[in-house]
Amino acid sequence: METNNTARETVLVEKADVLIAIGAATAANCIPCFEHLYEKAVTSGITKAEIKRASEIAGLVKNGAHTAISNSIDELIGSKGNSGLDCTKTASGSCRC
Repeated sequence: METNNTARETVLVEKADVLIAIGAATAANCIPCFEHLYEKAVTSGITKAEIKRASEIAGLVKNGAHTAISNSIDELIGSKGNSGLDCTKTASGSCRC
């Protein structure tokens, strides 16, 4: 028999798994995956605000990665300036997105 703490931890882990999957679906631009996970999230008690936040975080990471690769390409090909994006990641630096 599970204790209340064990049951609560199980629910939290399940919610975290769904939120991580929502982030991955967002980053992968997979609408069918997101739709499936959205329904799973709602039935798991995850709020719309939590779903939105997971999706927003994934978008920030995805945009940062795109900016980083664009800036690295500009640096490696010797392009003057950068992509005009905010990320300062280059082939020889680290990302501060």
